[in-house]
Amino acid sequence: MRSDGAVGTITPISRTGMVVDALRRAILSGELPAGRQLIEADLAGSFGLSKTPVREALKILAGAGLVTMSDYRGAVVRVIDESTAHSVFDVRALLEPVAVERTVANGFDVEAAEQSLAVADGAVDGTDRSIANRDFHQLLYSNSGNPLLTSMLDGLRDQVTLITITAWTIRPTWEPEAAEHAAILAAAKAGDGPGAAALVLQHIRSFEERALAELASKR
Repeated sequence: MRSDGAVGTITPISRTGMVVDALRRAILSGELPAGRQLIEADLAGSFGLSKTPVREALKILAGAGLVTMSDYRGAVVRVIDESTAHSVFDVRALLEPVAVERTVANGFDVEAAEQSLAVADGAVDGTDRSIANRDFHQLLYSNSGNPLLTSMLDGLRDQVTLITITAWTIRPTWEPEAAEHAAILAAAKAGDGPGAAALVLQHIRSFEERALAELASKR
């Protein structure tokens, strides 16, 4: 928006993107808790926009797994349960180790991976820490040479972050995850693709076990 308050050259796509980013952050931070209804008219009023970009943003967030939509309740912040978490981590366990092994062979940005872990270590809240960890994982799988594989894993990123934040809200467990990430990076830097892949699989399954235990404790 221009300083004079006029809309100027802002496009509907950019308005939708703004709403997506704001709602994603609010959901992942817990500001919009699981089960909260997301009413288009209310959101449009809070953003000072029409309902169209809000409606499009909710569709994007539904596709990312952060929002569920139904004819009865409309859009709702997704509730993470044990079944959902297991499904997400099961797919990761099938795909991510393969992508990591190939990425190590093809080469990856070591400095950026180290920086992501440094950001995670210095984060002041769980959301920033989880997002930095998510970026670390993406760096280690995104150069697999298979765009479809990368796209499928990218499609899980927001759901993994939501599960992580939900579990950490119950009981923070980021210290063991940080140690596991350091071991994965060490193997990757050494060029040990199979070793890094094995550590990634172990990491996914161990975090799944911790997360499911925490989610079960909420029942």
